[in-house]
Amino acid sequence: QVQPVESGGGLVQAGGSLTLSCADSVRTFRSYIIAWFRQAPGKEREFVAGIRWSGGYPYYADSVKGRFTVSRDNAKNTVYLQMTSVKPEDTAAYYCAADPYGRESSSHRDYYYWGQGTQVTVSS
Repeated sequence: QVQPVESGGGLVQAGGSLTLSCADSVRTFRSYIIAWFRQAPGKEREFVAGIRWSGGYPYYADSVKGRFTVSRDNAKNTVYLQMTSVKPEDTAAYYCAADPYGRESSSHRDYYYWGQGTQVTVSS
């Protein structure tokens, strides 16, 4: 069963960079659309970025466009979220999620498999 595992979170200063990873041991993971979501305390879970199985046509929330880059290495069954020029408002728990149905959705309801999350804290 697909069970993504996130890593790479931590404390970073505003303006700095951080790269998150999302890995899974199941081969079919590489055929799924993978998205990153985040959730800050007291707020709803929000879409950050997503990527097709082929790695092409990544899509982003407006709030991170130009600062974050999503990519994947299917040989390693891993998806990355490179975060640059981070802001205090990027502070949240970051989750990766997998959609086996290829919908390229920004709605968390369309993602079937979820990781446990990794915390990112941006200090000002």
